[in-house]
This record gives sequence, C-alpha cells and structure tokens, in this order.
Amino acid sequence: MFNSKKFINDQVAELKTSIEGNAISGLSGGVDSTTAAILVHKAIGKKLVCVLVDTGFMRKNEIKHNRSLLANLGLNVVVVDAKQRFYKELKGVMDPERKRKKIGRLFIRVFEEVARKQHAKYFVQGTIAPDWIESGGGLRDTIKSHHNVGGLPKKIGFKILEPLRDLYKDEVRIVGKEIGLPREIYERQPFPGPGLAIRVIGEATLKRVEIVREACAIVEEEIETASRNKEMTRPWQYFAVLLPVKAVGVHGDLRVYKYIIAVRAVESMDGMSAAYSKIPHQVLERISVKITNVLKKHVSRVLYDVTNKPPGTVEYE
Repeated sequence: MFNSKKFINDQVAELKTSIEGNAISGLSGGVDSTTAAILVHKAIGKKLVCVLVDTGFMRKNEIKHNRSLLANLGLNVVVVDAKQRFYKELKGVMDPERKRKKIGRLFIRVFEEVARKQHAKYFVQGTIAPDWIESGGGLRDTIKSHHNVGGLPKKIGFKILEPLRDLYKDEVRIVGKEIGLPREIYERQPFPGPGLAIRVIGEATLKRVEIVREACAIVEEEIETASRNKEMTRPWQYFAVLLPVKAVGVHGDLRVYKYIIAVRAVESMDGMSAAYSKIPHQVLERISVKITNVLKKHVSRVLYDVTNKPPGTVEYE
C-alpha cells in the first residue's frame, strides 16, 4: 500500500543531499508540478525559484489566479511572458507530435534563460509515470510525446529532477493532500503542459486559441455548477476542443458556416485508461446553448465525445 508520509520524507531527504546550490521549478499550478515544487522547497527553501511561463495557451485568467495561489503557499514565483515566442514557434505547425515537441523544446529554452539568471544548476518538473510511459522508449510504443519527456531537446543546460516520476495521478493527489496543498490544487483536474495548443486541432493560431479558451471556461463552469448542485458527479477531466472543420448552421434567417466544438469529459483514476462521463442531458444542453450563444460569431455546432480510452486518448492531440 502506498505510504505518502514515507514517500515525502524519503524524497525530501534525497533532494537535500542531491541539490547543491540553487534550483528552479517549472510550475503550472496543477497538482503534479506544485507537489514537486513543494517537495523541493521543503528540501532547499529559498534556494528554489518557481517559474510560471505564460505561453498564451493557458486557460481563462489562469496566470493571474495561479500566481496568487502559489505565492500564498510560500513559493517564490516568477512569471515569464513568452506568448509571442510560443505563437511564433507554432506558426504553420499542424502535426500534433511536432507541436508537442516544439513546445517542449521552447519551454526548456525559457527555463534555461531563467536558470542562468538565478545561477541554478537544477531544474524540477512534475513528470509522473503516465508521461514517460506514453512517450514511448524501449519496447513501448509512443502514444504521444509528452512535452516534458518526448519533447525535451537533446542538449539541456541543467540537471533535471523529477521527484514524482514513479507515481500515478491518484498517488500524486494523496501526496499533495498530505503535504498540505489546498483542495483546490490537489483535486484540480489535469491540464496538459502544452495547454490549449493541443485543444486546437491543427494550427494553434491566436484566434483559434481564444475560441477554445472561452469554450473550455464555459464547460468547466457549467459542469462545476452542476456538480455543486448535485445534478452530477464532477468528472476526472472535462474540457472543450476546437475541431479543424466547419459545419453549416442557422443564425436568425441567415445561413452560417462556422467551427465545431467537441466537449470531452472522462472518468479515470490515473489517466492510463478512462471512460467517457455520462453527463446528464440537461447539463449538456446548457453547455451547448451557452457556447453557441457566447461564441455565435465563431461556433455553429457542439458535439459530445462518447469515446473511452482506449481506443481514444483523453486529449485529442
């Protein structure tokens, strides 16, 4: 049986002996990266600088909210505005594997720049078991190259530390709770490192990302409200995806030809397998009506994905 207290004590002791000097941590505000950062902070204190990169692919108001939330945990948080760099890097990129690898490489370059300023030789990231399992290697096929594993460049200017590497998501949540994280973080639904860039199928342009950002906010708000009102159980993960096709619709007396949004919600323990969530029809209807009203200039149709994992994956790219 997994012993979270022993895991925390062992990791902190190991980190104290393995880190000499300063370290930086890639932080998103999710349970994985935050738990990893807190473990290192317990080991080296103020010698850790946490880096929150604004890629332009984060959810609505997420950078501001996460910065405040993480600072309240006593972490030294630095925000790096890299939006222009990430959009430029992904210009014209359609293939999901190229997209993930380009994002992973640019993340590292940004972190290297911060590490030089902080005179840090170590970089902490919240890699967990499904990340490296799905990224392939050896006899394992590549399901998708996670940006923090398969997307890493060959030459890196620091030593990478991954204190959660052998844990699954459910175990990380247990550690996060044990280590004192607020429920908002240790129960937070997973959010991919590449962010909304992989929830736009095809090229992640500014316009397309803005559409899916608003759609994701609506999906989260409606599902969380329905959960609080006891209409349903909150799924393990829930979001919107912008599909690379358009469909005919009607607005007033006018024929329109606009984007399609797919809504995805799944139940899972560790992300290795998942079943689509049986969301009540009245909740799905509210999501559809709100998306097509708020995004009426861009979206004409909303679909609900009823695919399990396998054969699908949780994210679309």
